[in-house]
Amino acid sequence: MSFGFPRMHREAAERRDFLPPLVAALAARGFEVVVERTIGSGMGLGDHDYLAAGARIGGEAEAYAQDVVVILRSPARFDLIRPGTTLVSMLHFPTRPQRVADLVERGIEAISLDSIEHDDGTRLVVNARAVAWNGVEAAFKALARTWPALETRDRRPVRVLVMGAGQIGKHAVEAATKYGDVFRAAWYGALGLPGVEVIAIGRNLTGSPEYLRERLADVDVLVDATQRDDASRPIVRNAWLGGMPPHAIVCDLVVDPYLLDADPPTVRGVEGIPQGDLDRFVLGVDDPAWDRVPPGIPRAERRTVASCYSWPGVHPRECMELYGRQLEPLLVTLAERGGPRGLRADGTPAERALRHASLRVWVDRPADLVVL
Repeated sequence: MSFGFPRMHREAAERRDFLPPLVAALAARGFEVVVERTIGSGMGLGDHDYLAAGARIGGEAEAYAQDVVVILRSPARFDLIRPGTTLVSMLHFPTRPQRVADLVERGIEAISLDSIEHDDGTRLVVNARAVAWNGVEAAFKALARTWPALETRDRRPVRVLVMGAGQIGKHAVEAATKYGDVFRAAWYGALGLPGVEVIAIGRNLTGSPEYLRERLADVDVLVDATQRDDASRPIVRNAWLGGMPPHAIVCDLVVDPYLLDADPPTVRGVEGIPQGDLDRFVLGVDDPAWDRVPPGIPRAERRTVASCYSWPGVHPRECMELYGRQLEPLLVTLAERGGPRGLRADGTPAERALRHASLRVWVDRPADLVVL
């Protein structure tokens, strides 16, 4: 089988591409690898680095013309992908029903990176630590601007509420205790400043409006690290933001989109907040991003928001080194099995994980399946 690695062509600050070591690992096993010209240029790499790894350099269309197309974020255009091609990408099947429908209609096989899991539900291609630490770091940088008392000795401890205790939530708790930055933590410690109090809650409390409204009244940073059973309903209503301190920051680590035309629709976990990206991920109360929230979504109550569609991309090289190591054995398994059709439910752990993340299994799942 052949592999194609196109570039993402996203916002200017999105500099991530898969790196030469992953290409070299595939080429060394005899697979043909075609990469799009200038891949890796956002991280200081050149075509010669990929040639040395065993790749062939081609145009965008040629990269998309291979048996397996690997690209981190979902392509903006599926028309470049031939029917029968296997697309490996962050496709987010549960919250992108129109994307699923488009893939099915075009006859594209797909493996969603965010759904590749061990049998116990642990994700295999994930940078949970970077999501949490990069997001919480941005939130505390914003808090230092909205709350000058943060850097004074006579303030109370900073109060952080983390909603969600999964892989990302656990890292968010650790990051919050250190202000999202070990150097900031050391600096504040040397100044003798009070520390950070972190409370983490799960579904039993995120589902309680009374609890949340009371807790939000004295929260400095609200972190959304939830994975909702029902993405059509927010966890925190926009009106409740009005009860938070004016300086408070909403740290959005989930970054679900607004998809109001879907059935069922998808809304943000914290109602009314805008979505950021790598070009702009701290959004003040007067930021134009608030005006792009879809009509009909309550947004009158505003607090500064730290939100980025791709938090790991804040440090692109480190992110892609990790993804490459995680993905290499999975891509080899996928190719050795001849694509998604050859993945067996009783196969190796890698086979089962890939099969679970395939479009064909997602589409054929029981209609009453609850997505956790």
